[in-house]
Amino acid sequence: MTTPADSPADSPAAPGPEAQAQALGVRLFLGSLAAAELMATYLGVQLGLYPALAAGPATADELARRAGIGQRYAREWLEQQAAAGLVEVDDPEAVPEQRRFRLPEGHRLALAEPASPFYLVPLTTLPVGGIAPALPRLVQAIRAGAGVPAADYGEPLRAAQRGMNRPVFEQLLAGWIRTALPDLHQLLRRPGAAIADVGCGTGTAALVLARTYPQARVHGFDRDPAAVAAARAGVPAAAAGRVRFEVCDLARTDPEAAGDGPAGGFDLVCVLDALHDMANPVAVLTACRRLRRPGGAVLLMEPRAQERFTAPAGDVERFLYAVSLLHCLPIGLSERPSAGTGAVLRPDTVRRYAAAAGFPRTTVLPVAHRFHRLYRLD
Repeated sequence: MTTPADSPADSPAAPGPEAQAQALGVRLFLGSLAAAELMATYLGVQLGLYPALAAGPATADELARRAGIGQRYAREWLEQQAAAGLVEVDDPEAVPEQRRFRLPEGHRLALAEPASPFYLVPLTTLPVGGIAPALPRLVQAIRAGAGVPAADYGEPLRAAQRGMNRPVFEQLLAGWIRTALPDLHQLLRRPGAAIADVGCGTGTAALVLARTYPQARVHGFDRDPAAVAAARAGVPAAAAGRVRFEVCDLARTDPEAAGDGPAGGFDLVCVLDALHDMANPVAVLTACRRLRRPGGAVLLMEPRAQERFTAPAGDVERFLYAVSLLHCLPIGLSERPSAGTGAVLRPDTVRRYAAAAGFPRTTVLPVAHRFHRLYRLD
């Protein structure tokens, strides 16, 4: 029997095509607005306008002289930033030449203070300076079902990646190991301890681990010679005897021949925010298992994708899918054969890769972070 509550007349009606089109139009306009404002923020970063304004309130003429840019552009940028709510203006009613603009303290921390945990410049650089220039190449690759090599994205994207991961490595990584991996923390404090950083990039995490565990030797492995050269250049003299970086693709190289690792292997093997970009993650994890000493473990840091696909999704999942489509998946597909993983690496997929690599146990570690999830492989 149908009750009044079951009546179609009482059910919320699905929006019609015109309402859907209007709603999408509003959404795309807001997205276009956000993209344009992000580009204006990018200009402020590249031209040094935020640090110049952080030095003190300024008129357009004063900012132009501080930053070395055209006065008319300085005025337009300041007014645009004020309209967008990124900077403040003392008196909007003043004549344009006399308006004084200031960078709020919270915005200074986000835009002009690299040491701040709130620094967001790398996130600004990623889509505008890193991904946008590669879009024509990406269009061709998608049509052909091919990949886009990392070199095609250029140094701005690599710099953005380094900038986004640096606060995580420098401010959180040591604490995560101490609290979530207490047995390994104790091992790494002993003389003769050894740590491997696979996919080390320019070496930020490896150097943090070397500072945290001064008794340990740290070896970084990466397939990119330029990244390894930068990592080597960053090793402080005091750590030169126990920190090494090697050019090595562990998916293709026998671990025994990878660099000059310590006899018996490593107590901790890290793969930090790198596995999802790799064409052959199972081969890399297999190599990591062989590099591990008895009693040691492998630590993975990967994006905090949801347990299962949902649509519509939350903001983090939307971000992961966007960067996966635009960067992570094309990077992974630039080498064949490829697992084609992408940034949306769910826990079940990590467990499947780990089991295929010979790990009997994969544990999700109790670490709370909006964008990252940590795994221990034994």
